[in-house]
Amino acid sequence: MKLAVLVFPGSNCDRDMYNAAKRSGVEAAYVDYRETSLEGFDGVLIPGGFSFGDYLRSGAMARVAPIISEVKRLASEGKPVLGVCNGFQILTEVGLLPGALLHNDSHLFVSRNESLTIVNNETKFTHQYDKDETVIYPVAHGEGHYYCTDELYEELVNHNQIILTYNDNPNGSYKDIAGITNKEGNVCGMMPHPERAMETLLGSDSGVKLFQSMIESWREQHV
Repeated sequence: MKLAVLVFPGSNCDRDMYNAAKRSGVEAAYVDYRETSLEGFDGVLIPGGFSFGDYLRSGAMARVAPIISEVKRLASEGKPVLGVCNGFQILTEVGLLPGALLHNDSHLFVSRNESLTIVNNETKFTHQYDKDETVIYPVAHGEGHYYCTDELYEELVNHNQIILTYNDNPNGSYKDIAGITNKEGNVCGMMPHPERAMETLLGSDSGVKLFQSMIESWREQHV
């Protein structure tokens, strides 16, 4: 398996994503936002940071980057796409995930380890976890409030798209939502950083199972 790690001007978690992929035993390569092909890649990792300085709003300028059409192509082919933090914001901007990310209710940047619950462990990104397992992922964002209408929330619930919730909501996200998937289950976005939770020495290894889940799901289909 080979994963593309996208790099935009202002990305600052691309190395974390790359290292998480390599630690999980797969190939990975950085891909510049100006590239027009993801040929040869089996999945996409969209890292956190401040793409294009978060001008206009987070992810708004990244959505028109040349590489995005290829991200949409891989998503339509059922390949795994994971967007974390700014990557989650980008996925909502391009329409691969529903909802939107707003400023934290506190209007402050929040950076800390966060306790979360795996509410759906039957996805390509979470099947290595136990249902209702508590995990520790770092958060680091100023626009992490996940917003959706009541109608959209019911749709997310009915299609089991909510995979991760906060135990102590740091940003005001609707119903404590921290991570979701698309209806097909191959596109995942979350504000917390599993790629920064790969080593107990650094505070948590809760993110290891997420990357293992994604990779093993792919291998089950292709090996």
